Amino acid sequence: MSSFAVALSVVAMVVPLATALQIVAAVPMAVVAQRHRTRVLVSAAVAGTLVAFVAAGWSTAVTVATAALLGGMVGRAKRLGHGLFRVLVTSAIVGPAIGLVTVGVLFLLAPLRELFLKTIENTIEGVARLMSRTEILIPAADTLRSGVVAVLDNWWWWILGTAIFSIVLGVFFTWLILGAILDRLSTIPVADHLPAAIDGVVAPLPVRLNNVGFSYDGSRTAALQGLDLTIDFGEFVAVVGHNGSGKSTLTRILAGRTPTTGTVDRPGVAGLGLAGGTAVVLQRPESQILGSRVGDDVVWGLPADAETDIDALLTEVGLGGMGARDTSTLSGGEMQRLAVAAALARRPALLIADEATTMVDAAGRASLVALLADLPTRHRMSVVLVTHQELETVAADRVVHLQGGAQVQHSAEWMRTALLDPATTHFRAGPPIMTLRGVGHTYNRRTPWSQLALTGIDLTVHAGDGLLVLGGNGSGKSTLAWILAGLTKPSTGTADFDGSPVSDNVGVVGLAFQHSRLQLQRRTVAEDIAAAGGPEVGSVQVSRAMDAVGLDRLLAGREIDSLSGGQMRRVVIAGLVVNKPRVLVLDEPLAGLDPPGRTDIIGVLGQLRRQGIAIIVISHDIDGIDSVCDRTITLSGGRITSETTTRGVAS
Repeated sequence: MSSFAVALSVVAMVVPLATALQIVAAVPMAVVAQRHRTRVLVSAAVAGTLVAFVAAGWSTAVTVATAALLGGMVGRAKRLGHGLFRVLVTSAIVGPAIGLVTVGVLFLLAPLRELFLKTIENTIEGVARLMSRTEILIPAADTLRSGVVAVLDNWWWWILGTAIFSIVLGVFFTWLILGAILDRLSTIPVADHLPAAIDGVVAPLPVRLNNVGFSYDGSRTAALQGLDLTIDFGEFVAVVGHNGSGKSTLTRILAGRTPTTGTVDRPGVAGLGLAGGTAVVLQRPESQILGSRVGDDVVWGLPADAETDIDALLTEVGLGGMGARDTSTLSGGEMQRLAVAAALARRPALLIADEATTMVDAAGRASLVALLADLPTRHRMSVVLVTHQELETVAADRVVHLQGGAQVQHSAEWMRTALLDPATTHFRAGPPIMTLRGVGHTYNRRTPWSQLALTGIDLTVHAGDGLLVLGGNGSGKSTLAWILAGLTKPSTGTADFDGSPVSDNVGVVGLAFQHSRLQLQRRTVAEDIAAAGGPEVGSVQVSRAMDAVGLDRLLAGREIDSLSGGQMRRVVIAGLVVNKPRVLVLDEPLAGLDPPGRTDIIGVLGQLRRQGIAIIVISHDIDGIDSVCDRTITLSGGRITSETTTRGVAS
């Protein structure tokens, strides 16, 4: 729509006798305002204005911005059912505001003001000269000249008055011209080329799974088999099991996917994402957050006429008073709570939290589970929580334990794994290889919106070291990781590797991201490891890297998407190991892994330490990590607040 408005404005500027198209340019903007929220109109207006400026200059950009303003006011009024009088009152408020902004800009920018006023003076003088060539118009020309002098001497009043008059009059004529058009367009439904979301009444509960099985295309084994399960209103159900046990497949069946075998009985359809249907909160809340502000995200995707008490929902999930806050400033736990609030805005009968606590620290995890457990008692709904944490099942009404796609008898013993014993595990630390002295970093330095991330960091890393970095959201952990990897140069201080800046030695420090799948760029395991190592890496080096991280060589031809979470993480580490790094920095390496997967990764890290590779782990999930990392530093507010070893406090 904004492109259409730009095209009309450009034609109006370059084609003789086509000036009337400037008014028509308001039509697409009015349609946007009538059918979408104000933020969509703002986005369209900004995009259209910038394109118009680049394509045809300042005048066309002003035309598009004016069309967006006039069309937006009229379209929004039509969407809200307001009449002409109310939209005129609104224009009488907007007009002075725009006039004051314009006066302020011209007052502050003296060169622009002089150019603007000189242009007006020259234009009027040219008109007066043409009039003076006709004797009868000479008095009128003199009056015009004296009038422009008065205008230029009191330019601020003239601009303010012109803005008010032109906007009120423009809105009036836009209403008269576009009113009937918008009324007609409002009767035409928006085209939706996607398949219909539902075919029946939305009623996901109670749901009964009868001998349900499911197999993915190309897979020789069933993801689910012979599952009998019933979920009714008011239940808090926990689903546990190892990676690949069928937990995520079960959530898809509950959310409406048709099983391969067996039947699913419910009063209506699952209604995923619909009011009164099924809502899903995922492991990575940032993938679900679309609004730039907290309050906007709660109602994102809801019908324009939906009535939602945003403040009440935010208060219920523990985010009271944060409606105007920027979503990019939220912590992991706060983002998950926002995702829950957005789900509750749809008044779901069934809420599925698929490992929603994985990326949250221990305190946030307990608080989030308590919130989820309390929802069935305050709403007519049920909650299904998929988790690897046995402690999160304590509040559940019952636990569904899956193993190999089938339900088995649940026992808390399933979480117990054999980890390395830090008291009997010995690692040898070599000489210092990396030194940070007085390191600090400020984002957007020397700007009004600068943000201090790190300050006064002194740290020494030895060959074969094992270092755990702890800290809450915003403590500076990620910034420190990027500096250690040489991907970010510190604003102050020095970060050296073997006596030279680590930023000049990119590659000697490998960095593993928190979400392994984002780091895997090729189709198969072998292809990805080889690509990570560069053109000089062949099959021999790939096989050795797989051996180093405990990956079966038979997996070399496997597709990445068929791997478990733990296998993906080991492929990432293998891609780093093939470059023969001397330091590995791993961000949340145990996140989302079941007990066997955790044991495997911890064993891999221990083996790499024995080979002399320094291991730096950034994590809030410290269970078992102490068997690999015998040093721990804690960050808070960008500073190291404590440093400990397994033998006690070091500094």
